Formats: sequence, C-alpha cells, structure tokens
Amino acid sequence: MKYALIADIHANLEGLETVLQDAQKNNCTHYVCLGDVVGYNPNPVECMNIVREMEMPCIMGNHDEYCGGTTDLTGFNPHASHAIQWTREQLSEEQRDWLRRLKYLRMIANFTIVHATLDGPKRWGYVLSKLDAASSFTYQNTGVCFFGHTHVPLAFVREQNSVTGGKYDKFTVEKGKKYFVNVGSVGQPRDGDPRAGYVIYDLEAGTIELRRLEYDIEKTQAKILEAGLPERLATRLESGR
Repeated sequence: MKYALIADIHANLEGLETVLQDAQKNNCTHYVCLGDVVGYNPNPVECMNIVREMEMPCIMGNHDEYCGGTTDLTGFNPHASHAIQWTREQLSEEQRDWLRRLKYLRMIANFTIVHATLDGPKRWGYVLSKLDAASSFTYQNTGVCFFGHTHVPLAFVREQNSVTGGKYDKFTVEKGKKYFVNVGSVGQPRDGDPRAGYVIYDLEAGTIELRRLEYDIEKTQAKILEAGLPERLATRLESGR
C-alpha cells in the first residue's frame, strides 16, 4: 500500500497534474492532501475539482481558510491578499463551503496529517527547526505525522528525548522513533528548488521518499499574468523561493 502525500498545491494545475502522473507511475494506491489546495496560482477551481473527484482525504490549510471564509485581509502580504480576494471571486459558494468544512487534523491508516503544527493546528505556525518540531512531537500520537505549510521539505525525528532533523531524500521508518515530515509543495516550492514536490509513503516497506519533478512552469506563469495576479507570484516559481 503506497500513499502519495501532497500539500500546498496552491491552484497550480500543471504542478498537480505532473505529481499525480508520477504517483501513478510509482503505483501509489492512495492519495492524501495536506491542505492549501487554493491560493496564489491561477487554477483554484480545477485543482479543487481534482482533489474532490479523486476523493482524497484533505485537511484545511490557511489559504483554504482565508479563501473559503471572510477573514479580514488588512495587514496581509499584498501579493497574498490580492490572490486570496481573486480566488474568492473564482469559487462558487458551494466550493467555498467545502473549504470551510475541512478539518484541521486527521488520522489516515497509521499516520497523522496536519497542515501546520500539532501543538496549534489553527494558529498556522511554521516548523523549520528542531525546536519548532519538538513542540509538535509532544502532541503526536502516531509514529509518523506529515505536514506542509512551509513549502520546505524537512524530516524531524524524535528518539527518546532527542530531536534531530534536516533535508531528506528517502529513509526507512524505525520502531521506537517518531517522525514529523514536511512533504514539500506541489505548487510553490520555497527551498530554492523550483520542481514540484510530494512524498510517497510505502507502508509495507516502511519507506518515506521525497519526489521532485519538473513541470511546465512557463505555462503556469503565463496563466498567472493573464489572470491579472501579481507578477511576483509568477517569477517566484522559477526560483523556488
């Protein structure tokens, strides 16, 4: 049984389609979404339709909350707020209601999924260090938890009272340890690598593998500009920042 863990699609249809094709080639049997289906990029409806049609278990990300709800955008990053308001206008009330009904935390098989942190899943905190991860480990009741939000793929491991972590490609889950794993971003990577990212979790082999894939960035960029979204949202895709 292989799970494809995808996060931070952010309405990037080209990235999502590329990731799903790769997951199918690698014989993934289950698909799970860790939130932020929408926001930033130009295809929120199409990406949401794919997630729903595939009946992926999905949790809420902060942009799902903002785009589905009526959060006051005063003080937000202007590029983000522009994209959120634009996305709200693209979605039907039924689609926004679907976003509002997403849960913040779920258990799937033998692992947990959350968008941001386990110690405050509604606060949208960032886990980028061992200290950040330590707080979530306190609330982790399964051996493995996958998360997103930072758009930076990192894996943290707790053994007894020690937490280690950093970049990863592929590793095997060991008994007696807990793992808090960021699966990267499908639609807007921020680790300096512009390729779309996702994770394959092979339950039988006990392996967690990060996949990075080139996709048609120029096509996504052209659609961002055509939609009237901020140019910065297009240029950042090619740098992965």
